[in-house]
Amino acid sequence: MVVTLFDDAQLKSDLYAAYYEARRHKRNTVNALEFELDLETNLERLYREIAYGTYRISPSICFIVEKPVKREIFAANFRDRVVHHFVMAKLMPIFENQFIFDSYSCREGKGNLFGIQRLQKFIRSCSDNYQRDAYILKLDIQGFFMNINKPLLCQKILDMIDRKYHKDDIDRLKWLVRIIVMNDPTADCRIKGKRSDWDGLPVNKSLFSTPKDCGLPIGNLTSQVFANYYLNDFDHYMKETLKLRYYGRYVDDFFVVHSDKDFLKGLVSLIDRYLKQTLCANLHPKKCYFQSFAKGVAYLGGFVLPYRSYIGKRPKGNFSESIHCISNVEGKGMSQCVGMPQCVGMPQCDVPTHCWFNENYRSVEAELNSYLGLCQHYANHRLCSCYLTRFPEGLVQYFEFEYYLRKIAYAG
Repeated sequence: MVVTLFDDAQLKSDLYAAYYEARRHKRNTVNALEFELDLETNLERLYREIAYGTYRISPSICFIVEKPVKREIFAANFRDRVVHHFVMAKLMPIFENQFIFDSYSCREGKGNLFGIQRLQKFIRSCSDNYQRDAYILKLDIQGFFMNINKPLLCQKILDMIDRKYHKDDIDRLKWLVRIIVMNDPTADCRIKGKRSDWDGLPVNKSLFSTPKDCGLPIGNLTSQVFANYYLNDFDHYMKETLKLRYYGRYVDDFFVVHSDKDFLKGLVSLIDRYLKQTLCANLHPKKCYFQSFAKGVAYLGGFVLPYRSYIGKRPKGNFSESIHCISNVEGKGMSQCVGMPQCVGMPQCDVPTHCWFNENYRSVEAELNSYLGLCQHYANHRLCSCYLTRFPEGLVQYFEFEYYLRKIAYAG
């Protein structure tokens, strides 16, 4: 690590820019507010730690989330989030030049919906607009985040920086990458919740059970992007060595569309061998999907069929559950709302006159509009109509329903 012994204006400027990126969508969190209370001092301290090579990662907060699936999350301290954005601002342009087009995770202009649309396009193209046979092979890597080999990942990134990064702060950047990748988030972490929250979480889904130097924490920006780069060589193997035209990947969930079903069956062993030999990874034995396009395929929260696609089972179930929870609260009345924290993420309300539901109509509006907005991308108008007919009659007066049920608006 090269120590800066003079005022580095560029480093300060980059840290300020990283701070403004880190606080987006996080400004009302406790950590972000504490950091902002004495912003100048905190950024100056962070600048000096990085400039003089004394920066160390703070303890994370560990907790369990239930949706969309049960996961173990490690939330970094806000000051560390600033450093994550500082590093990503320098690396993302290089990463973008390395990634294939059909890698959809954590990339601007891409994401779940883009991945579903690409799958639809691939199926139409391979099947000659649904006029001939085409088959879909969908695979998943077992315990992906928990089994990432950190020394291997770190070396991949450092080699890439040596080849592609040509600025004066290259040594500082490599030093920060080593610290971030090789950090053990389980050391001195603070547990938020109860021990029973981990009940039902598979052992291979927890960093507390991973082998030494394995696993990245879910919840950090760097983890998502670094994990994407970890599979970058695999993407190029699929596209360039195996010559797969219709291939796409979102994190560890990837698919191949081909007209020859025997060719697809033979791919499984080739892919499994490559993952084991080069990335110390394995295919998930229970998540191998092989089917004709006519049967449909579930991918990234959607279900793709010829000529149309629908919202997937999981988001559809969450939409229904939200309506159900809202109906329960309204039906029981404010005085009986106590003890129902599961309803739409409500905190417990100890004072009936300050009932959550009485004060948060806009939260209901935002939650339902998120589902209605998602449904607009699919052939699900009838689903929206069906679910919204269950909207509590006592609350209809407070909301306006737009034509075709594209949106609801709080009328208060």
